[in-house]
Amino acid sequence: MSKLVIENISAGYGAVQVLHGVSLEVNSGETVVLLGTNGNGKSTLLKSVMGLVTPTAGEISLEIDGRKTGLIGKGTEKLVTMGISMVPEGRRLFSLLSVEENLTLGAYREAARRKINENLEFCFATFPRLKERRKQQAGSLSGGEQQMVAVARALMSDPNILLIDEPSVGLAPILVSQMIAKIRELKELKNLTILMAEQNFNQAIKIADRGYVIVHGQIEFEGKSAADLENNELIKQYYLGV
Repeated sequence: MSKLVIENISAGYGAVQVLHGVSLEVNSGETVVLLGTNGNGKSTLLKSVMGLVTPTAGEISLEIDGRKTGLIGKGTEKLVTMGISMVPEGRRLFSLLSVEENLTLGAYREAARRKINENLEFCFATFPRLKERRKQQAGSLSGGEQQMVAVARALMSDPNILLIDEPSVGLAPILVSQMIAKIRELKELKNLTILMAEQNFNQAIKIADRGYVIVHGQIEFEGKSAADLENNELIKQYYLGV
């Protein structure tokens, strides 16, 4: 049982502070969405969890079976070995390497290396298009196919907690809908705990157990359920045009 806890995190880039005392938690088996328009701190928060940005204040911890471990300062490699993986915004693939090579590189931690063939076959079964293109350079794929590679690469580390940053960016609406449905399917098949940053409210709400709204680097609303999010006035103002 893995639980991600973020407490009063402040972070930024140099003199520019982006996050101001952000707190949230993701319980084991949940899909929690972090909603916010561009520039409000969603990516910075996920990067802080993943060790790519070092917070200036606050605490990030992982609770496994009641045992709490602080994550700040451990480094991204260590976090991956602890079972946390991330699908970055913009895919961030190795464009000159093949699809299969990109996926294999995702099997970084020792536990994943022992299951590399099993996980590779799972990814190909989940995304049959990738099996068809396994020898093709990742950079030559369509945007939707590249997003499949990015998700599959994260799964190759055999994670317990999956961070997903803006999976809808750059995709046609039909592909966004398909990707969101696939994320829901993967969560159920792999019993994943998911924190997903997204600005497409109508798609995110389809798979959210609950969520948070971040505005100017601060949590402005916590929805205890998907229904809470749908009925919130802030959501209506920012996302539904009401």
